[in-house]
Amino acid sequence: MLAVSRIARFAVKPGITPISLQFSRTMSLLLDKGLINGEWVEALSKKKFDVLNPANGEKVGVVPDMGVEDTNSAIQAAYDRFQSKEWQNLTAKERSGLLKKWFQLLNQHSEEISQIMTSESGKPLIESRGESVYGNSFVEWFAEESRRIYGEIIPPPFPNRQMMLTKQPIGVAALITPWNFPHAMITRKAAAALAAGCTVVIKPAEDTPLTALAIAKLAEDAGFPKGAINVITCSRQNAAAVGEVLCKSQNVAGVSFTGSTAVGKILYSHCAHGIKRLGLELGGNAPFIVFNSASVEKAVVGAMACKFRNCGQTCISANRFLVQENIFPAFVEKLKEVVEKLNVGDGKKDGVQLGPLINEAQFTKVNDIVEDAKSKGAKILLGGKSRSDIGKLFYAPTIVSDVTPNMRMYNEEIFGPVVSLIKFKTEEEALTVANNTNSGLAGYFYSEDVSQIFRVARKIETGMIGINESAISCTEAAFGGVKESGLGREGSRHGIDEFVYTKYLCLGNLN
Repeated sequence: MLAVSRIARFAVKPGITPISLQFSRTMSLLLDKGLINGEWVEALSKKKFDVLNPANGEKVGVVPDMGVEDTNSAIQAAYDRFQSKEWQNLTAKERSGLLKKWFQLLNQHSEEISQIMTSESGKPLIESRGESVYGNSFVEWFAEESRRIYGEIIPPPFPNRQMMLTKQPIGVAALITPWNFPHAMITRKAAAALAAGCTVVIKPAEDTPLTALAIAKLAEDAGFPKGAINVITCSRQNAAAVGEVLCKSQNVAGVSFTGSTAVGKILYSHCAHGIKRLGLELGGNAPFIVFNSASVEKAVVGAMACKFRNCGQTCISANRFLVQENIFPAFVEKLKEVVEKLNVGDGKKDGVQLGPLINEAQFTKVNDIVEDAKSKGAKILLGGKSRSDIGKLFYAPTIVSDVTPNMRMYNEEIFGPVVSLIKFKTEEEALTVANNTNSGLAGYFYSEDVSQIFRVARKIETGMIGINESAISCTEAAFGGVKESGLGREGSRHGIDEFVYTKYLCLGNLN
């Protein structure tokens, strides 16, 4: 299938353990406690919550429901470790060595982690395996970048001075991560922070804490000292209070968050309390523009990978498909032909390409957005309904045409397997629609006109643009958005910038 062929770019090579692998093989990494100061601990309240498989509702594991006191303990552990001579005196080469060992262990246990990831997130195993490779690559990358955090020598304005800039770690970094990429969103942040010399407190999403704990266990096995990496697990009921503590604690120097724009705004206000260093990777509303000059085949391949990966639950998923009128019929016909062949089901079953939505709230949102479009005159070309015959959180891959500005799917991020088609006449019209949003994370367009390519790329208001390409995420590239899609960049050499500050040294009265 087209969708799988693109998703599999990061997948492991043939010869991996069969899909029928049982959890008995993963028990060493299937953990039921949080990590604070090098100890695997329960919540002080002794409360716990279940982690469920969205494909079938079965319990995958149980983890501590930690609260404010537990979070303060984790912050203190990270702060004490950061202040210790044993941590501050580590050289960049030594930090690099620890990250390299972590990378090796993550590679060795990638199948176990992938199995856990699919069980708690619902994504197909081929995607979990791809995410493991992708997530591991950030640890490898920042192991190398840790030795390249360079300063500057500045030509002084006076002959008796020497001036220089050095870079130092900011301190404790709080990392709040989402459920849609429970592996890569942690490693992309944590590896950069640790490479810079920070210590971290990780709060994974309530739906997917088991992957985070498995990753942290391997970091412990790699030799990271106590308190350098801490993991707080908590239920949805405690998430707001825990997030507020991470933002407001005077011992936390910076916060990095990936998630919804609404929550990002709340955390932004909390961080104002202490003028924290802040990195935000928030929601998107990505346009996917197909111009008359485009290759239909290339555009459909890109659309499949960009829309249906992780059941459409990614922040850079194409959300609004703007197709120029001359190419519209051919694009829609080919897209429909491919989408209707998608294999929907439990992600652990062989050949499955589309899993469930993560939880009931997400399912309800997607269903309501489609029903709203139906009620306002949109045409459902494919799908548009629940797949309750498979499970209660499955939604049929859907194509909707005649989408108009008064519909929710025209304006909102759908975060589900729904293609919303909007026909346009001119380039200017497409750009107006594409930019008419407060979001600006990713955008995509397909064109074989070189002049148009450079013209449109300059005018699209997003932090990332895929041109005749939809698989834009990679370790080497700077990931981030503009407008209300966030602050800062992750990955690439710029990823470390979020976790260091520049110190200016001026040496005067020199002979």
